[in-house]
Formats: sequence, structure tokens, C-alpha cells
Amino acid sequence: MFDFDLSSFDLDVWKWCLLLLCAFLVGISKTGIPGFGILSVPLMAIVMADKTKQSVGLLLPLLIFADIFAVIYHRRNAHWIHIIKLLPWALAGVVTGYFAMDKVSDSQLKPIIGGTVLAMLVIRYWSSTRQIKEGKTSIPTHWAFAATMGFIAGVTTMMANAAGPIMIIYLLAMKLPKVEFVGTAAWYFFIVNWVKVPFQIELGYINPKSFALNLYLFPAIVLGAVAGIFLLNKIPQKYFNPVMQVLAVAAAIKLLLM
Repeated sequence: MFDFDLSSFDLDVWKWCLLLLCAFLVGISKTGIPGFGILSVPLMAIVMADKTKQSVGLLLPLLIFADIFAVIYHRRNAHWIHIIKLLPWALAGVVTGYFAMDKVSDSQLKPIIGGTVLAMLVIRYWSSTRQIKEGKTSIPTHWAFAATMGFIAGVTTMMANAAGPIMIIYLLAMKLPKVEFVGTAAWYFFIVNWVKVPFQIELGYINPKSFALNLYLFPAIVLGAVAGIFLLNKIPQKYFNPVMQVLAVAAAIKLLLM
């Protein structure tokens, strides 16, 4: 069923290097620095230049494998109230994204995601600055905030595995400590990514050949997961949020330029 002959994949050395780097970054993003995950989206798209949408199916099993490491390590670090608030809307977004797959091209989708993330970051920065001036540090509690973020995250993760910046904005707004930030994101994506599997199989984006390629990349995920834990423990809390914001901005700009 699976073809384990490397030559059958018809990939140049530089493409293998990019795929291994992509898997390594996925591992880091799941256990330590969530913003690194979005970098794997353009890397995978570069390797699969002529089959960009298929790159979504190639990336998904890597994300799930890394999710398993993340939820084991962060099994007690999630704020489930935030996950519960987001999940219904995220699942609605996944279904919407599935039906939109054939109606929105990659060239249309990526700028939309990038522009949305940048707009949200600007709004979040403006809101935070105003609160500081007024001596307040409130956390968004209206259901519409979670609904909007959850739905957008669901659509973008289904269509491009690119919900990382959306979740960064939401979790930053919740003012979670860094370990709970990563733990909440890990459990959220663990659930949502498994929901996406039957849709990706039905679309043909996950298939025996793509999964055989995933198996070669799994060791790089393990290395990335270990590196992510190390980095999370080393980065002080006061630097964690700014790092997340910079990575979200970088990811959004990259999506706009792709």
C-alpha cells in the first residue's frame, strides 16, 4: 500500500531539506513557539509548487503527529473554557472551508488570511494601547469575539492550515501565561486537526503516497518537539508575547506576498 522507495517521490535534495525543515518547525510550534508553525505553510507550498492545495493534505498528518507530542507534554496546561468557547464556531468554519475549497483559489485565499490577521493585530494593538492609557487591562468576554475568531480559524485551518496567527491573536487577548498559552493551543489544534482528516481524505489530499512521505518526515518532528520544549522553558514571559506578535505579523506579511 505504501511506497517507501525515496526515488518514487521525485524530489530534489533541496526539496527534501525544505520538507525536513518544515517538519522540524511544526514540532517546535506545537510544544514551544506556536508562531513557528505558520512558516511551514509557505515552505510546503514551495515544495509542492504545482500542487499547492495538495500541500495542505501533506502537512496535516505532520501537524497531527506533532499535536500528539504537544498534548502529552501539555496535558495539564490547557484552559478548557477557551477551547469550549471556540470549538463550535471552529467546526462550523471547517465545514465552510471544505465547501469553499473548490471556489477559492490559493492566490485568493492567502492574501485574505494575511490581510485579516494584520487587521486583527492592528485592532488588538489599538485596543490594548487605549486600555493602558485608561488604566484598564480588560479581557474580551463577549461571545461574538470567540465566535468570530473560532469561525475564521476553522475556515483558514481547513483551507490552508494557516490558523496559527488567528489563535495567537485570540490567546494573547486572553492574557494567558506562556505555558497555558501553548497548552491551550495544542489541545485546540489536536481536536480540530483530527476533524479535518475525513474531509482531506475525501478530497484526495491525504492518500497512501502522501502519507508514506509523512513517515520519512516524522523524526524531524520529534527533534522539533524537543527543541520547542527547550525554547519554551528558556524564553521569559515578558518576551513571549512580543515574540508571538512579531511572528504573527511576519506570517501575515508572508501570506500577503505569496
